[in-house]
Amino acid sequence: MNSEREPLVVSIVGAGGYSGAELVGLLLRHAGVRLAGLFGSSQRAAADAERAFASEFPTFRGLTDLPIRAASMDAILADSPDVVFLATPHEASHDFAPQLCSEGVVVFDLSAAFRLTDPNAYPKHYAFTHHHAALLQRAVYGLAELNRDNIAQAQLVAVPGCYPTSVILPVRPLADAGLLAATPIIVDSTSGVSGAGRSLALRSLFCEVSQQPYGVLTHRHQPEMEQECRTEVIFTPHLGPYPRGILSTVHATLAAGVTEADVRSALLARYAAEPFVQMLDQGVWPSVGAVVGTNRCDIGFAVDSSRRHLILCSAIDNLLKGAAGQAVQCMNIRFGFDERSGLNLPTAHPQLTAG
Repeated sequence: MNSEREPLVVSIVGAGGYSGAELVGLLLRHAGVRLAGLFGSSQRAAADAERAFASEFPTFRGLTDLPIRAASMDAILADSPDVVFLATPHEASHDFAPQLCSEGVVVFDLSAAFRLTDPNAYPKHYAFTHHHAALLQRAVYGLAELNRDNIAQAQLVAVPGCYPTSVILPVRPLADAGLLAATPIIVDSTSGVSGAGRSLALRSLFCEVSQQPYGVLTHRHQPEMEQECRTEVIFTPHLGPYPRGILSTVHATLAAGVTEADVRSALLARYAAEPFVQMLDQGVWPSVGAVVGTNRCDIGFAVDSSRRHLILCSAIDNLLKGAAGQAVQCMNIRFGFDERSGLNLPTAHPQLTAG
């Protein structure tokens, strides 16, 4: 890229949430962008009176004096952004993204509003009717390691969910290579409490949080996993008693004749040159603590040859590789920056450290 070009003008809608705040931390230190506007979520209108971002997130004192303003199309477009990140509820992104795209803005949407290719899936899984089927078909699924060429040309990037990212990265290369039997994969994932967002809820209070399953057989990320893994998925999410990070364990049956060496070869062929995917040595297993504060996905696996049974494990930071970091990685690809730009930094939330 031309290092002397003008910086991209970037705004964030939903800057008051965990993922939005992580975006602020990454973009403030990105040499190729100018952070122009921070906006609240449209579903928090009552709380969206202008307030200092640094008072909301004291980590940023002395780093920015930008306020969080109420979100509206007029306010967002008044800053003349080249790029808008939507860290907003699904319905808000569904409304904002088409208007922004029609104005020529490149949009990176961290919600699920444009991830599923079938508009008829939205009433069932997200409880709203999708009114932008044409844009839905043009949206690019923003998993950089698997969709880099399309991201580089996209106007609307649907940044993947955190649980799906942790599952698609280890599974998709094996599905593409025909190494898995035609049976459902079983996924058990545990996410830190930050995955529930900043809204007040009893089960996420310090004295209440406990390891437990939720959304059993009903979680809205399951169809996204099936769509991108290209195989049936049975998914059980769990809440973990730690602030951030996801650990996923996947059980799959290998196709006849597939060996452990075949699995490793397929994963290395896809990820050996990837800056943010780390294949671990045999017998070394991913951990939440190892990836918190990074944009990395660690992957390990084992094979029981007698049963053709494969166990894959992965770990990501749900707020970075599962959200904000992934979105910035996509922006880097889209605008010709080094893919690692802005992504070798400490977390914006040092108080949210894995336990």
